Formats: sequence, C-alpha cells, structure tokens
Amino acid sequence: MSQQLTIALSKGRILEETLPLLAAADIFPAEDIFKSRKLTFETNHPHIRLLVIRATDVPTYVEYGGADMGVAGKDVLMEHGGEGLYEPLDLEISRCRLMVAGLKDAPRVEGRMRVATKFVRITQEYYARLGVQVDLVKLYGAMELAPIMGLADRIVDIVDTGNTLRANGLEAFEHIADISSRLVVGQPSMKMKYALIQPILDKIQAAVVAKREGNL
Repeated sequence: MSQQLTIALSKGRILEETLPLLAAADIFPAEDIFKSRKLTFETNHPHIRLLVIRATDVPTYVEYGGADMGVAGKDVLMEHGGEGLYEPLDLEISRCRLMVAGLKDAPRVEGRMRVATKFVRITQEYYARLGVQVDLVKLYGAMELAPIMGLADRIVDIVDTGNTLRANGLEAFEHIADISSRLVVGQPSMKMKYALIQPILDKIQAAVVAKREGNL
C-alpha cells in the first residue's frame, strides 16, 4: 500500500492563491472546493488528499500529524511558534505587513501602554525586544475600534493597503514583519515520506519562481 499524503490548506484568499501553485505541481482537487461545504477533498492522485481549514489551525494539524504539509501565513506561523515544523518554501503569495498602529496624531503614551491584538505571542516578543512593558488586550476582529473606543492605545494587526486604518482615523507607526504565505512540513513526515514530499516541493518551488518571473 502506497503512503498517503495530506496537505492542509488555509481558507480564503490564501486558498485561492495556493491552488494554482498546486496545479503547477500536478495536484488538482477532484471537485470544486469553492462550491462545496466539505473539509476534505480527494485529488487526481489517489494517495494525496487536501484539507481546507482555518489558517490558524494549519500549523497545529501539521505539527501533530493530522496533515503532512500545509500552507499558512507567516503571521500564523510566528504566533504558533513553529514547533515541530520545517518551513522550506516562501510561496510569495498573500503578501501584507504586520504593523503597530494607533489613532492618527496620537500623543505619546505615558506609563504602561495597552495594546489590542490577536497576535499575543508576537506582540509580547516584539515589545520584550524593545524593553517596553505593555498590557495586552486579546481581540479577534474589528481591531481598529480598540483605540477609537479607548480600549487600547495601540493595535498590532495585519495591514494590506492601509485603507481600513485610514478610513477609521488610524495610521501605522511601526513595522514588525513582512508577511507572506509559507509551505510547512511536519518533521516526522519529512523523514518518513521524504521521497513523496520532496518532488512536490521542487515543483512548487519552480512554480513560485515562474510566477515571480511572470511565466505562470
């Protein structure tokens, strides 16, 4: 019996941008992912299946062996910590920035600053490197409201165009990291299924280069 390979994909924009790279590696879902409510999908290869899950769950599935490989944003991987994962490829898709932002022309914060974010681990590590003590407020969405409503002095969030910040009277102050989607592989899977995984990595890497050069 041949080895089975499971690839975990992040829902949303990342999924849309990942499927062409998988296609370049000759991996196609057996049905239209966007028209189905299923979470698992067979492919044109009987030994390869796809999972479509929340981006924040991809590293956990790969770390604990629920999937062999996965695609997730660098922000998600940084927040997870990357335990038990190899990160062999930057797919160069879904690019954005992780930023500190606050109200435009906000005065300097005296004393301990309050920061709202869903990226608790990243934010703690960032301010620890700066030697700044902060109180964290964990939110899951509508981060821009926190400074407006006096809940926090600053936010740490993903910024794409910056339009949402500007529309709400906020501006980005500090750059934490450039974000793009990465392909990760579980450490046990890389050892046990290397012969199956490495050719896929090679094809996807070639597709990333081709796209960068305008040939995909």
